[in-house]
Amino acid sequence: MTAAGLALPFVDTDRLRRRVAALAENRPGTYRMLDAAGRVIYVGKAKRVRTRLLSYFRAQFPDDKAARIVAAAHDLDWDYAPSEFAASLSELRQIRRFRPPFNIQMNRPGRAAFVKVADGPAPKIFVGATVGSGAVRHYGPFRGGNRLREAVRVLNIELGLRDCALNMPIAFAEQGDLFRGPKRAACIRYELGTCLGPCGGFVREADYQARVEVARAFLEGRAIAPLDRIVTAMTEASEAAEFEDATRLRDRYEMLEWLFAAGSRIRAGIEALSFVYVDPGTYGDDRAYVIRRATVRASAPAPHTPIEQAAFRALVEQHAGPESTDRALPPDGIDEMVLLLGWFRRHPAALRRTVPIDEWLDRHKEPGDGLGVVG
Repeated sequence: MTAAGLALPFVDTDRLRRRVAALAENRPGTYRMLDAAGRVIYVGKAKRVRTRLLSYFRAQFPDDKAARIVAAAHDLDWDYAPSEFAASLSELRQIRRFRPPFNIQMNRPGRAAFVKVADGPAPKIFVGATVGSGAVRHYGPFRGGNRLREAVRVLNIELGLRDCALNMPIAFAEQGDLFRGPKRAACIRYELGTCLGPCGGFVREADYQARVEVARAFLEGRAIAPLDRIVTAMTEASEAAEFEDATRLRDRYEMLEWLFAAGSRIRAGIEALSFVYVDPGTYGDDRAYVIRRATVRASAPAPHTPIEQAAFRALVEQHAGPESTDRALPPDGIDEMVLLLGWFRRHPAALRRTVPIDEWLDRHKEPGDGLGVVG
C-alpha cells in the first residue's frame, strides 16, 4: 500500500503529544510511526528526539508531510543513539528492514544518480536514481543527472551499445535460423551506425559482449579505449578539414573525459573512507567504527580498558585484510555509502577523529596503548 493510499483512522493526537512531552528526551535517536496493526509506516531520525517529535503535532494537515504521517499513524515509539551519526546509521538500517511506505514514497533521493549495467544477453548501460535489484551493476554515486545521462548516451554511441527497453527481444547473428525474411533493427540507430543492432541479428553475441567489457573497463577506470577512439577520429577529421565533424567529436570527448574523471574521483573518495573512526557521544558514550570503502564493517563502544582495547583490536583485524577488486558498488551497501560520503563531506572535522586501519593496528600492538584518537 502506498503512503498516499493509507487509511486515516481516528488518532488521539493529543494523547500521543502528551506522551512525547512527558517521556521523550532531547537526545539523538530514531523514531517510528506505527499503524493500527503495529506496522512501521515511517522511520525518522533526530538530533533532539523530543523537539522533533513535538514538531509533528504543530504541522498543518494536509499540506505538511509531518501532519499526513501523524494522521496515518496509530502510535509511535522511539529510542536513543549515542550521536547524530549513530542515529543516521540506525535510521537507514531500519528503513531497509521495515520498508516503511512513507519513507519509500516520499524520501526518494533526488541528488545521487548511478550508471547501471544491466545483465543479460545484450547488457544495457543507462542512468538511474534508485538502486535496482537483480543482476545490475552500479557505478557512482554521481551528481548532475542531466550531464551524466548525456555522457552515458555518448558512451553508448561510441561503443555501439543499445539504449532501448530492457525487455527488447534480442537475437544475435549466430541465431540466423530464427529469422524469417530480411533482418530489421527496432530503431534507426543501427542505420545511423551508432548501434550494433543486437535486436535485429546484426552482431555476434561475443562481439557485443566485448564492447560491453570495454564500457565496464572505462567505468571502472581500467581503460580509456572510448577516448582513444574519439581522439583518432578527431585527428582524422581535422586533417581532412572536416571541422564540423571535428567539433562534434571534441564535444563527445569532453563528455567522456568528464565521466572518466568523475568516476575516478568517486572511487578515490570511497577508497579514502577506510579507517577507524571514533564518534563522540552526546553524553560521553563514544563509539568506535571500523569503516572500509565507505561502509561500516563493525562498531563497538570506544575501548578504554586493556581488555576492551584487545577485543577491539581483534575486531579491527577481522576487517583489515584484502578487499575485493570488483569496482562496482555492492547493491545492498549503496545507501550506506551515500550516507557516509555525505556525512564526512558535511563534517570535515570528523575526519580528524579517524586513523587509517593499518596505522591504527601499528599503534596498538600492545594492550593498554589507548585508542589513539586524532584531533
